[in-house]
Amino acid sequence: MKKLDKLILKAFVGPFMLTFAVVQFIFLMQFMMKYMDDLVGKDLGLGVILQLLFFFSVLIVPISLPLAVLLSSLMTFGTLGEHHELTAIKTSGISLTRILQPVLVASLLLAGGAFWFNNTIVPMANLEAYSLLWDVRQQKLALDIREGVFYNGIPGYTIKVNQKLGKNGDLLKGVMIYDHTQSSGSMRVILADSGKMFTRFGGNT
Repeated sequence: MKKLDKLILKAFVGPFMLTFAVVQFIFLMQFMMKYMDDLVGKDLGLGVILQLLFFFSVLIVPISLPLAVLLSSLMTFGTLGEHHELTAIKTSGISLTRILQPVLVASLLLAGGAFWFNNTIVPMANLEAYSLLWDVRQQKLALDIREGVFYNGIPGYTIKVNQKLGKNGDLLKGVMIYDHTQSSGSMRVILADSGKMFTRFGGNT
């Protein structure tokens, strides 16, 4: 490899790694904010949080990679132009297409790797991520219910409780349940002094 190619690739790798990490972080925070309500208050272990972060990081690679290539290319040639290195290369008789060749080849290699990554790794990560997210949502469902606020997280039911007790908040006082599951369209109201919420085998609450 010629010295020119080494120079341009060296100037490209640093900005690429930096922009890729920044874009990954921004999109990852967007994902986590989207599902924050499903994670807060569930007493999840550090391992579960790290797994979710890892799986979601894999899912956003197809979005982050093109942006990282674009931004790093602009930064690379902008820096070369700012330090007059690009001008010196052109005055030596090297054409602009030859100057762009190392970054073009690197981009094509990244595109091939991204194609394989999207077809093999991303589908598996997508399945694992949303399977884990489903398990998190089902864990300690009573913690999602707030005192004095109507809760619609269970399909067909609206629940309101006055007070939550117990270690896990699964003991409910002053329970009001609106049952919308009747096929006739009528609504049934259930009132109780107390109740307990738990998840049975199969995920039914």
